[in-house]
Formats: sequence, structure tokens, C-alpha cells
Amino acid sequence: MPAGGEGALTLTVRMKVSPEPESEQTVLDLLRRYRDALNYSIRVIIANKALSLGKAHKLLYKELRERYGLSSTIAVGCYRDAIAIAKSWLRNSKRGKVPTVKSLRMWLKSEDGYRVKGDRVELIGGYRFKVIGWDRRYDNYPNREARLVFREGKFTLYVYKQMPRPARYAPKGVLAVDVNERQVVVGNSSVEVRVETPIERALRYRRLAERLQEKYSSPKYNAWLRRSGIRRRIRHFRRKAKNILEDWAKRTSHTIISLARQGQLAVAREDLTGLIESLRKLPKGHRTALVMLGYRRLAFWVDWQAEKNGVSTICCRPSWHILNVPKVRR
Repeated sequence: MPAGGEGALTLTVRMKVSPEPESEQTVLDLLRRYRDALNYSIRVIIANKALSLGKAHKLLYKELRERYGLSSTIAVGCYRDAIAIAKSWLRNSKRGKVPTVKSLRMWLKSEDGYRVKGDRVELIGGYRFKVIGWDRRYDNYPNREARLVFREGKFTLYVYKQMPRPARYAPKGVLAVDVNERQVVVGNSSVEVRVETPIERALRYRRLAERLQEKYSSPKYNAWLRRSGIRRRIRHFRRKAKNILEDWAKRTSHTIISLARQGQLAVAREDLTGLIESLRKLPKGHRTALVMLGYRRLAFWVDWQAEKNGVSTICCRPSWHILNVPKVRR
């Protein structure tokens, strides 16, 4: 959910969708062909350093159409997707192997690639989906690019939209945010709110995943890697732990920004750049809990909610007193 251009914010609306029963297998086949084409495109783009649309088009368009059977619009979307992945990999100074996409997902261009009509979504090629549920707050903003994802037997359409960036109000004071392992303390001289963290629940699922890995492992052979049922269960536990913390971060950031708006306050949070290096000195259990809690995750959602609601934010060093904060970022 990156910020948009000057005066605009880009957000993502998640739509749960379901294809027509007779076309579900055809859609899955299309997603598999797209994945294979995307991995092929990534390899070709990196090998030839074809990072411009023109070069990629000459190298890949015909091949994607004929070899993988993609329509013209989806073929263009495929090599655009591959260029973005290749650029990200090349910018990484610690990059490893050439990236390989394993998930079933497809990039779609608005209007040419898909259309949302009421409670229906039409994909290029005549594929139709029924929209099961989505956030209706942003229906008035035009649809932009989208991504169709198939995960755990379910289809999801992620639609990108742009909304105007709201004007910031002049803050009358500051609301401080202090993040600890067990709770987040939000307040100032006149208000104080404590939000418990779900770290114990998240750690429980992490431990369940680790126990399964230990049970089906030996010094010479990790049996769990070759047993699909065990792998799925481990992924389920790890995803559950991640989702618990992600949901908590979203809800907590909303609480913080709502308090700030009510009092016309700015939000001051700690700038914990380099936190990982400091955590290495802590005991393993405490270090694991803090890393899992993810200060950066909460900071991201606080900043996003602040941008969306016109609230000013302040980043200060942990050792500074709240009165000695730098100027408000606008």
C-alpha cells in the first residue's frame, strides 16, 4: 500500500471473488501458464538486461503469445510484472539466485484486463467472477491496476485505487507512542491508553510450527520438506502467527490515529532504526518475541493511517524526551 504521487494516496481494496463453477479449472490453467510465462520472462529480462518496455516487448511478446497462449493484454502485463521483479532483484546488493515465482497470481490492467460491474468482475477472455465481499468505502475512487491471486483454494482480487491526500491540521499538542513487548502505551499529560500485544498467541503458533519441523527432522534428513501435508500444516501455523500480528497492528494504528484526531494532536513515535543490532544482546526468548512483534509493521500502519487522516507524525530517538522532538513532518 505505497503512497501515491503528490496530492494522492494509493491504497489496495481486497475483493473475495468466486469464478463460475464451469470456468474455475480454466482460470487455474490460465494462472499456471501465466506463472510459467512470468518465470521465463524474469530469466530472459535479467540475462539480457532488458529493463525497458521496448526491449522486453521485442524479446518476449511473441513468445508469450505463442508458447504460453496468453492474450495480448495479459502478455504485456506479464512482462511488465517481470520487469518490476527483475529491477527489485538487481537493486538488492545481497541478491541470491534469480527470483522464481511459485504462487498463482496475475497482474491485470484496468479496463483492458478487468472490469468491476456491480457484484461481478469480468476478466479479459470472458472469465466472470462473483464478488463475495469487499470494502465499500472506496467505491467512488476509480479502479487502477489489479492482481488476481489464488491461495489456499480461494480467489482474491487486489484492486489498487488512488484517493486525494487530505490536508493536515495544525496540531495542538503531541500524543506519544511507546512500544513494548507486552503492551503499547499511547498518551500524554491528559490521556493514557494501553493496548495489549498478541505476542503470546502469535508465539504459540510459531512454536507449533517449530515442533512439527523438529518432529519430522533428523541430522541427515528433513522429512517435513518432502511431506506435503506436514508442509501445509507448518505454513498454516506460520501464516496464522503473521496474520494475528498484522491484524493487531492495523487495529492499534487505527486506535492511535483516532485518539490523535479527536484531540487535534500530532503522533510521536520512536525511530528504532538499527533495532535488530541492539536485539542481538538480549536473551533468545525476549529477542524472538520483539522480532516477531515487528515494530516496523506497526510504524508502517501508523504512518499510513496518519497520511490517510491528515495527522502529522514525529519520529524521535528513544532517548529523547517528548518535549525535545524535531519539527513536525508535513
